Amino acid sequence: MLTLHFVRHGNTEQSSDGVFCGDLDPPLTDTGLAQAEKLAKFTQSLKPTALYVSPKLRARMTAAPTAKATGLEPRIFDGLREISYGSWEGRHETEIAESEPKEYAAWVGDPALVSPPGGEGAFAIAARALPVLIEIKKAHVEGHVIVVSHKATIRVMTCALLGLHLGRFRDRVGCPTASTTTFEFGSRGAMLISLGDTHYLG
Repeated sequence: MLTLHFVRHGNTEQSSDGVFCGDLDPPLTDTGLAQAEKLAKFTQSLKPTALYVSPKLRARMTAAPTAKATGLEPRIFDGLREISYGSWEGRHETEIAESEPKEYAAWVGDPALVSPPGGEGAFAIAARALPVLIEIKKAHVEGHVIVVSHKATIRVMTCALLGLHLGRFRDRVGCPTASTTTFEFGSRGAMLISLGDTHYLG
């Protein structure tokens, strides 16, 4: 049986401050680096067979200790990158809600069909991320596989695997920094085993 562990990257300044950060490429903070080390001890215990990673720096920095601990070469896939926030990149969500109330309300109401100005909606994220999952399933019939990605992308993939409306990814699925969301793929499809798990962080 294939067991897939979606890992959100560790802490960044933007994730701590509530800043929209999709296409931006910040590094991990010291807290994020410590999270990545603790994550590596957990993932090493799983004896994973493969490590798939978003091309963003924060994801690659999160995956680096796991790669070192397991001896796995990170496989970089663009489809695993974070949502693009368009003109909202680098701005606080509260500021967007005040300065662009109509656009913000439309996005919050249905972030599957509505995207931030110049950015991506959930359907666009699914269109590039789900093919990566299909490729992983074809390449790995069994064993544990680690996928290091981002908050919105993981939440959209979780909704898709559970058959939930993609437009509810922001208010139905939790995904803390450095957390794991785990699925087992059996004869009846994907089963959610854990959501936003951070027990290894202490």
